[in-house]
Order: sequence, then structure tokens, then C-alpha cells
Amino acid sequence: MSFVDEIEELEAAEDFLQYFELDYDASIVHVNRLHILQRFHDYLSKGGEFMPADEDSKKQVYKQLLSRAYNDFVQSDAQTEKVFKVFKMAEPQSVFVSLSDIKV
Repeated sequence: MSFVDEIEELEAAEDFLQYFELDYDASIVHVNRLHILQRFHDYLSKGGEFMPADEDSKKQVYKQLLSRAYNDFVQSDAQTEKVFKVFKMAEPQSVFVSLSDIKV
């Protein structure tokens, strides 16, 4: 089975962390599993054009990016990291309304 075939079989964040043999705190993954996987996906998307062709090197890059995604949530939390759009939407927005636009 190729590396790509193997990772396509993985589903949960724990599956990915175990596959890449990364140590993790289950309580952090339990709370942030979707955020970790989305951040991992985002990192892969940004570096896609620089991905090595050979499977061993590619696997190392994936492992590093997954470790980085996991550590983002060890150091921080989902609200601070704002991985999903719903967290970004809650940011305050300033709107200008001129006095001439106000009608009684």
C-alpha cells in the first residue's frame, strides 16, 4: 500500500497522530480534534507546491506539519487560533454611518 493510500484510510485525529508516531495528550485532542485536522489540512494546502515527490520525504513533511498543527493547540486554544470561519465571524467589525444616512 502506498503512503497516500494509507493516509486515506485514516479518519480521526488520533489515527493520524498514531500513524505518524507522534506523542499526544488525549485531552487536548479530544477538545480540538477537528481544529487540529483543519489546521493540518491548511498547512498541507499552503505547502503543496513544495511537497517532495518521494514517499519517505513526503511522509516526513506530513509528520512535521501534523506535529505543528497539534502543537498550535497545546500552546493555545480554538478560539484564539480561529481555524474555522465561525470564530472569525465573531470578531468586532466597525461600520461607518454618516449623519445624513440617519432618518427619523
